[in-house]
Amino acid sequence: MNLDLVKKAMARQFHRPSGMGGRLAGWVMAHRSSNRRRNRWVVSLLDVRPADRVLEVGFGPGIAIAELSRRATAGVVYGVDHSDVMVRQATRRNAAAVRARRVRLVQAPSDRLPAFDEPFDAVMAVNTLGMWPEPARRLAELRALLKPGGRIAIASQPRCPGATAETSARAAQEIIDQLREAGFARTRVETLPLKPPVVCVLAEH
Repeated sequence: MNLDLVKKAMARQFHRPSGMGGRLAGWVMAHRSSNRRRNRWVVSLLDVRPADRVLEVGFGPGIAIAELSRRATAGVVYGVDHSDVMVRQATRRNAAAVRARRVRLVQAPSDRLPAFDEPFDAVMAVNTLGMWPEPARRLAELRALLKPGGRIAIASQPRCPGATAETSARAAQEIIDQLREAGFARTRVETLPLKPPVVCVLAEH
């Protein structure tokens, strides 16, 4: 067995989970402590209020969705993900909130978002921006979905071999540039000290 090919195949599953390999990737994402810590940290930065309407793009196994719904107790949490495997896993993980219609999950790619009936108070994405086609254009579309003064959080933990704090800092600057190109204002960067560090860029409509 060629181990390099196996590693590449598994890496692809973390980008676009499908089939049995995708289910395994989802299990890893849901149970790896650093993933859980990263998602909960990003949610905490968004300052979600009970009546907020929130959207997560690329929700994976639904860890952040669960944390968002725990905070938006009188609001609604929407999620879109391009993987049907992740939609199923996240739906099971958030079954009670889905039944109560407080969580609504949809399979859709970032460049073909569904129509939403009302604007959002907050939007977030964790480690997915690099997979979006024309990310600045996608961010502009998300800005159009936000209320005036609405908040966005875009987080990244670089996964390239040999990634360092400097790699994370460069990723943060790239996100800032894309957010500003999309029309967002008042950007700021927060850092979670993992290895490599997680950076989260927050901005407002």
